[in-house]
Amino acid sequence: MSPPRSGAAAAARRGGAAAQRLRRAELPVDTEALARFLVGKVLVREDAQGCASGRIVEAEAYHQDDPSAHTHRGETARNRTMFGERGHAYVYFIYGCWHALNVSAEVRGVGAGVLLRALVPLEGVALMQARRGNVRLTDLARGPGRLASALAIDRALDGTDLCAPGPLWLAADGAYPRVGVTTRIGLSREAHRHLRFYSREPADLPYVSGPRHALRM
Repeated sequence: MSPPRSGAAAAARRGGAAAQRLRRAELPVDTEALARFLVGKVLVREDAQGCASGRIVEAEAYHQDDPSAHTHRGETARNRTMFGERGHAYVYFIYGCWHALNVSAEVRGVGAGVLLRALVPLEGVALMQARRGNVRLTDLARGPGRLASALAIDRALDGTDLCAPGPLWLAADGAYPRVGVTTRIGLSREAHRHLRFYSREPADLPYVSGPRHALRM
C-alpha cells in the first residue's frame, strides 16, 4: 500500500524542493493557533538508521492553566522545555510504556505546548515498520505513543530545536488540509475543551486516533 497524499501536495521528501524547514517566525505564538497550524505540516526524523517522516494529522493544545498540562504546577527539571522558546521538542515518558512528543508554544516563561497525536507516514515507511512491527500502515503512527515509536523519539531528543538542522525537525510542503476541532481524548480533567485539531481530508481520517464518532465533521 503506497502512502497517501494529503490535500493537493505530494509527499515531502528530505532535501526535495517542495519541503522547506519551518522557521520559528512562522510558528504562531498562541497555543491553539499553533496546534491548528501544525496539522498538515511534516515531521522529519533523521538518525543513523535513515530518514523517516510523516504528515501531522492530529494535534492537541495544552495551556499552562490547564490541569491536564504537565506545566500546570509550574516549571520543573522535567518540563523545562515547555517554558522555553517555542518550536522545541518536549518529550516525556507516559504510563511507563511509551514516549510522547510535544512542540513548545507561547513565549519564554509560559509553559504550554502542542501534543502531536498522529502522522500519515511519508518517507521511511519500511524503517517505521521495522520499529513498530508488522502493523497496518494506518496504525504505524496513529496515537502519540505509536508516533514516537515509529520515529524512534525518546527523552534524548527533549529540547531539540525543531526549526534548526538536527535529528528532528518540522517542515512545510504546501499542504493545507481542512482542519476540524473537537474534544481531547484520554483525559480525566478538562476533557470537554475543544482543543484537539485534526485533518478532515478523507485520505487522512483513517490515520487520526480515537473513535471516528468523536470527530466533528
